[in-house]
Amino acid sequence: MKKNDTPSIDNTPAQAEATFQLGTALRNRRQHLAMTLATLSKACGLSVPFLSQLENNRAAPSFTSLMRVASALGVGIEHFVKVPRPQEFVRRAKKPVVMDAGLPVRYERLSADHEGAQLDAYVLHVPAGQGHPKVAREGEGLWYVLAGQLEMTVGDESFILGPGDSAHIDQRHLHSVRASDAGAVKLLWSGTPRLF
Repeated sequence: MKKNDTPSIDNTPAQAEATFQLGTALRNRRQHLAMTLATLSKACGLSVPFLSQLENNRAAPSFTSLMRVASALGVGIEHFVKVPRPQEFVRRAKKPVVMDAGLPVRYERLSADHEGAQLDAYVLHVPAGQGHPKVAREGEGLWYVLAGQLEMTVGDESFILGPGDSAHIDQRHLHSVRASDAGAVKLLWSGTPRLF
């Protein structure tokens, strides 16, 4: 370990929480760039063991070390230490974030656009008789019906979900959903990977 790599271990709950968030953010950014710890080490001049400790929340960097890591990851230091403002992650009912997908279905985004975020969530307004044919994709999905009746097929099984019903599946299985002909459906969908 290099001299300037001496870690400072945090012991207070507040410090531990901050270190945990920082370590996660560092790892997410590095993986987003498809960088190895060795590559990052060469770019910032800090040792692989120290960088590993940072990512695994066993050390806290000095301000100088964090500046070097941030620069090597192509972001400013504020990327890791800035506390997001509520307007960046709070969704207000009076100001829905509507995704224009050019489809009959209306997508109101609930999830925020965090760096490295995997979870996605929407309120979907599906017109009567509309839906999507059988499809398989990576990740998982959870459908929760708020109003109306949703016809769903997973593999060879078909069923109807009404208000308060939900289904949580591995989306690698062939599945389809469709609003019944009787009326529109309003539902919450949450899953991975991101839709848009």
